[in-house]
Amino acid sequence: MRVLLTSPVFPPDLGGPAVYVPSFARFMRDRGHEVKVVAFCSEEPQGYPYPVIAIPRGPLPVRYLKAFWAVLREAKGCDVVYVNEHLALLHVLAARLRRVPTVIRIMVDGSWEIAHRKGWCPESVDIVTFQTESYGLKVRLTRFLQRRWWKWCRHIVCCSEFLRQILIQHHGVPAGKTQRILNAYHGPRASELTATKAEARARLGLDGEKQYVLTICRLMVWKRVDRILEALQGLAPDVHLVVAGDGDMLEPWRAFAAKLGMSDRVTFLGNVPHAEIPLYIRAADVFVLNSEYEGLSHTLLEVQVLGTPTIASGVCGNPEVVEHGVNGLLVDPQDRAALREAIRTLLEEPELGERFVNEGIARAGRFDRELTFTQVEAVLLQAAGIESRLAPV
Repeated sequence: MRVLLTSPVFPPDLGGPAVYVPSFARFMRDRGHEVKVVAFCSEEPQGYPYPVIAIPRGPLPVRYLKAFWAVLREAKGCDVVYVNEHLALLHVLAARLRRVPTVIRIMVDGSWEIAHRKGWCPESVDIVTFQTESYGLKVRLTRFLQRRWWKWCRHIVCCSEFLRQILIQHHGVPAGKTQRILNAYHGPRASELTATKAEARARLGLDGEKQYVLTICRLMVWKRVDRILEALQGLAPDVHLVVAGDGDMLEPWRAFAAKLGMSDRVTFLGNVPHAEIPLYIRAADVFVLNSEYEGLSHTLLEVQVLGTPTIASGVCGNPEVVEHGVNGLLVDPQDRAALREAIRTLLEEPELGERFVNEGIARAGRFDRELTFTQVEAVLLQAAGIESRLAPV
């Protein structure tokens, strides 16, 4: 099978698709399929065992037009296009013009994300509330276009049941056209990361005497790093926050930390090479993901497997990874006091954190790469009309 994949981010940039797409592309190549990738990149990718057509950074309309022409060109002769985009109109249209069947993977309701970023709905509106309200012509048009490109696709893969139900209940997508296939874990196993916490800190230049809270995310407003900063205020002075990731809110949150008088207790790393992420996870005492929205976080999977006690917001797809009181703690992303107490609890009760870690590692099989990618492969074969010798979808 000849497959064209698309991605909104690609290494060295951070983000879920930047982990998922390269790993899935390698899996498909190893299974004997021909693979190409069209991706938005800050740098020209090197060293991949398949072609990567890079769309450089620039004005958003220009980037998407370039992506349209790249997909239109590269889809020729392909059996299926696998789109990993939340703003997918031009990608899906290009495949449609080539008469190549398309499968799309949903990581977010794109109409909510663009409305949030453009200020077409109030900043306080979460993805669930957004589904039941009307916010004007621009939002109605975006919803209409999104439903149109979903209609053009043969099949829709949802990374969480939360997202799948949004498509079915609020966008009228037929249940049989959608399928939950969990994200896959792509990193090393806990046993393969041999560095101790002290060794990881030494290699990263972190103070061995401090307590470190780590968050890894694309710095968008709904990731709510500001609430982590506020939660830190009531904790001991030796508790330090490390933020890995880049995005629109990097400078505003850096300024917010200064306003709170917290600049000396937070380190904004910007983009971090993915090869270094496991070391930061091992070096941390507690990991926090405080977002108001997550489809199904790749970072949560990585943290669970690598053995760092986890606190996550109890929203969207997060409870499909973290069960409160069993393999981590769940909090309201707006409740800084609850977050502060959750951090304090895990810092002061290491035996509780160890219990969470052990349970997280025991549950990791649900996110096995071979299991989840084989399911996606079967979906693509079915969409392409190629008889599969795999287990049925």
